[in-house]
Amino acid sequence: MDRWENELNKYAELAVKVGVNIQPGQTLFVNAPLEAAPLVRKIAKTAYETGAKHVYVEWNDEALTYIKFHHAPEEAFSEYPMWRAKAMEELVEQGAAFLSIYAPNPDLLKDVDPKRIATANKTAAQALANYRSAIMADRNCWSLLSVPTAAWARKVFGDLRDEEAIDKLWEAIFRIVRVDQEDPIAAWREHNDRLARIVAYLNNKQYKQLVYEAPGTNITVELVDGHVWHGGAATSQTGVRFNPNMPTEEVFTMPHKDGVNGTVRNTKPLNYNGNVIDGFTLTFKDGQVVDFSAEEGYETLKHLLDTDDGARRLGEVALVPHQSPVSLSNLIFYNTLFDENAACHFALGKAYPTNIENGAALSKEELDRRGVNDSLVHVDFMIGSAELNIDGVTKDGKREPIFRRGNWAFELS
Repeated sequence: MDRWENELNKYAELAVKVGVNIQPGQTLFVNAPLEAAPLVRKIAKTAYETGAKHVYVEWNDEALTYIKFHHAPEEAFSEYPMWRAKAMEELVEQGAAFLSIYAPNPDLLKDVDPKRIATANKTAAQALANYRSAIMADRNCWSLLSVPTAAWARKVFGDLRDEEAIDKLWEAIFRIVRVDQEDPIAAWREHNDRLARIVAYLNNKQYKQLVYEAPGTNITVELVDGHVWHGGAATSQTGVRFNPNMPTEEVFTMPHKDGVNGTVRNTKPLNYNGNVIDGFTLTFKDGQVVDFSAEEGYETLKHLLDTDDGARRLGEVALVPHQSPVSLSNLIFYNTLFDENAACHFALGKAYPTNIENGAALSKEELDRRGVNDSLVHVDFMIGSAELNIDGVTKDGKREPIFRRGNWAFELS
């Protein structure tokens, strides 16, 4: 780890000052794997130096997760520690910022009954629904980033020894999140500004539909009236700018929950809670998945789609150029935070209320009437490639190119 001392210091500063943008007197809550301890300590030090009042850390250990799924009784997966859910809600009320370090082993639960995993996921989603709704509405500042773990690094660089694989993954992460640059904070400011120009262009267009065409994909997505594109930095309900995802190369908005028709095929594996889903297709009619297949992870995909009614509908459409830094790494990360920033993607499940005008102030009933999808899940899956073309359809029926051969079909100054 000493080799990366300088980069880790810059990464910690980036997480605190750009990721969650800690304010004086604020509490920071960090969720992290045990392997991230060296970075978390630097994050805590930087947060306190920046003015944080408290830094609370919740550690997770995949070895314990594996043990539970193999040895706990069945009823353990239909119960959730409500003291934890209430603690998260209390932190939201106190105005805390939330930082998650996401580095799952893609194969952790591959030999576990998918039904057990689906039950545990649904139980947790129900218990944490209020907290997740607050986060998705940007009530608080939040951010997601990653660190290498041995299991994850082995999946990405299977031909290398653990130490070499971890070093290679650190190199890739630091390059992609711009930590390798002299002034990462300035680099992120410039990057956010560029994404903001694309967001402004698309918001001005207010396309009625998006039409996707690629091998295995032919699908039309209607956008809700008054949809709002976002990308790069976000603004919390208290007016603080933050970056929810590091890395981020996407701009995204909201589809109409009943307005998706056609078939889409994934282009990168999906790591979903310790299982890989790959080679899958989804066919939509009037917004709902009516048919699906998968070469790998079929049962996991089936349980995901069966979570609730909203899990079979889209809650997000996101545009990412094939020439993004993540894509140009030529790596499959088996980590959605990275892979979704290498390719255009959709998300099954809950929509971000910020993707419709005044969405955070609308009731659940009004959001539903406007075509906003709701669900216990929000799962991104990648559908972009160098062969993807996307057109925008204007309100008067004119088709305009947005993507050609996987990249933007327009240029902005």
